[in-house]
Amino acid sequence: MATIDYYFATLSPYCYLAGQRLEEVAAKYGADINYKPFDLITAFSRTGGTLPKDRHISRIEYRAQAMPREARKQGMPFNLQPAHWPTNGAPAAYAFIAAQNAGGGDLGKLAHVITRSVWADEKDIAQDDVVRACLTEAGFDPGLADSGMLVGAETYARNLEEAVDAGVFGAPFYIVEDQRFWGQDKLEDLDLHLAGKL
Repeated sequence: MATIDYYFATLSPYCYLAGQRLEEVAAKYGADINYKPFDLITAFSRTGGTLPKDRHISRIEYRAQAMPREARKQGMPFNLQPAHWPTNGAPAAYAFIAAQNAGGGDLGKLAHVITRSVWADEKDIAQDDVVRACLTEAGFDPGLADSGMLVGAETYARNLEEAVDAGVFGAPFYIVEDQRFWGQDKLEDLDLHLAGKL
C-alpha cells in the first residue's frame, strides 16, 4: 500500500484549491496520507522562493488571473484578496497536529476547512474561535485548539526540516515513493503514477 506524504500550508491558496481531491485519489488506490503541515514562508527563503508580495509584476498579475480561473474550474468560492491574509498560520497548524495525534475526525476535511476559512470564508485562522470551529466541522474536539502546543510547534518545525530535506519548495506538495508532485494541478499525475501509468 502506497503512502503519500502531503506537505501543506494552512495559508496556501493552492492547498485550498486542491479541495479534497487528494483524499479521493488516495481512496481510489487504498493509499495512506501522511499529513505534514509546514512553514511555507520559511521554506521559500530556504529553497530559493520569493514571497508573493516581492515577485515581479508579471508573476503577480499571472497569479491574479490563474487562481480565480482554477477556482471557477473547480466550482469553488474564492477571494483573491481575503480579509485575513497574510496572518499567522501556525495556530491552525498546531491544532491540526493535535487533531492528527488525537484522531477521531477527518484530517482531509480539516485541512480543507482551515484553508477554506482563509480563501472563501473571510476568517482569521490565527484566532482561537476560528480554529475551534474548523476542528468541530471536521469532527474533532474543539478543545484540541488549546492542547499540544509544544508538540505542535516541535512537529511543525520538524515537518519543515523534512520538507526541505525531501526537496519540497512549495505547497501543496505530494511525495510518494521517490516521486514528487508540486501543485494541485499535478493531482492527475499523482493519480496516474499510483495507477502505474506514469
